[in-house]
Amino acid sequence: MKFKLKRIDWYIIKQFLGTYVFAIALIISISVVFDINEKIDKFLNPDVPLKAIIVDYYLNFIPYFANLFSPLFTFIAVIFFTSKLADRSEIIAMLASGMSFRRLMLPYAVSATIIAIVTFILNAYIIPPANETRIDFQNKYIRNKKVDYVKNAQLEIEPGVIAYFDSYDARSNMGYRFSLEHFEDKKLISRLTAKSIKYDSLYQWTVIDYMIRDFDGMREHISQGSRKDTTLTIVPSDFLISVNDCETMTTPELNTYINRQKKRGIGNIQTFQIEYHKRFATIMAAFILTSIGASLSSRKIKGGMGMNIGIGLALSFSYILFMTVTSTFAINGYVSPAVAAWIPNIVYTFIAIFLYQKAPR
Repeated sequence: MKFKLKRIDWYIIKQFLGTYVFAIALIISISVVFDINEKIDKFLNPDVPLKAIIVDYYLNFIPYFANLFSPLFTFIAVIFFTSKLADRSEIIAMLASGMSFRRLMLPYAVSATIIAIVTFILNAYIIPPANETRIDFQNKYIRNKKVDYVKNAQLEIEPGVIAYFDSYDARSNMGYRFSLEHFEDKKLISRLTAKSIKYDSLYQWTVIDYMIRDFDGMREHISQGSRKDTTLTIVPSDFLISVNDCETMTTPELNTYINRQKKRGIGNIQTFQIEYHKRFATIMAAFILTSIGASLSSRKIKGGMGMNIGIGLALSFSYILFMTVTSTFAINGYVSPAVAAWIPNIVYTFIAIFLYQKAPR
């Protein structure tokens, strides 16, 4: 290892991570207070158990919002404690002792790596199942945002097999005016129509009042019945898509879901794609914002650290706004989800390079 961590490095790492954890704890405490105030009328309902509020909701609410604000408070933590070091002339002393600014960035990089790894693990594997419990609580006791009804749903369930629901109601597990078409070499060879279809269990469906038309050249064979059990490799969640569903999937599940929906011709999955790419973009955000924060606040300036904190807040909020705007563009189809997730990092990478070159040597 080219650089070994020394006492000064551990000092900076402890300052960085300590400030980061304190800032996150502070904002989460404030968020919980405001959230309780907003939902107090719902929580006072006798049908809402206190245990569910604490365990199912808030114990899952805290890690979700802590991770959501992680890039912002990584930046604020760096700005805050680095400005304090500069204000006390500690950075001047480090550089005067022969330490290069590049060497000074080592403990910052180590701290950013720790935050990035923890953020990725939380985002990819821990928070999604916690979100499922939290969102179920919200749908049951606060406000139900779950999608349980859809009209005009069409998807390819297998190559050459197209299913269509005129409508589907998840509360009764019933679909209406259903059709299933089989194609070979772009020619229709079979078409099933049914007045209704009922979902039983995984891939098991029952068609009701159905008619099957098989085409053999110029000939047509028709069969009918009142009820028929069949296997279709779809489940209602494939077309009952809620805006919060992407938050309940681990990263491997999210990737599998996106690939499966693409093959089936489902178009409204931009939110899932943005969420997938954001989970990786957040890793780089920790390094980019740390570099910007350290470069910006390492110089001792008139007015103390207030000026640095002000500039840091402006940059961090502009970064979040930039991410929101690009995500909106992706949802509306103006840019790809990958570009929407990564373009803020690309732009702020150039800002980081510029500020790094202007940092004190």
